[in-house]
Amino acid sequence: MHSPPPQPDQAVLHYGDGEYTIMRPGKFVVCAVTGKRVPLEALRYWNPRNQEAYAGPEEAMQRWKSLNP
Repeated sequence: MHSPPPQPDQAVLHYGDGEYTIMRPGKFVVCAVTGKRVPLEALRYWNPRNQEAYAGPEEAMQRWKSLNP
C-alpha cells in the first residue's frame, strides 16, 4: 500500500505499543478512517501493526471491526 506524501505540518510517526516515535516533526497526523487531522497533543488511538492513527475510540473500533470480521 502506498501512502500519499505528507501534507505541510503533518508529522510522520512510528507507532509502537503505548508510545510513538516522531520520525518527522509536525503538528498533526491524519486519521486512517476519516481522513481528519488529529493534533499530536490529542492523539490517543493508533494501531502499531498497521501503523495507522485514529481520531478517537469510535474510529479505532470501526477499523478494528473491518480488520477482524
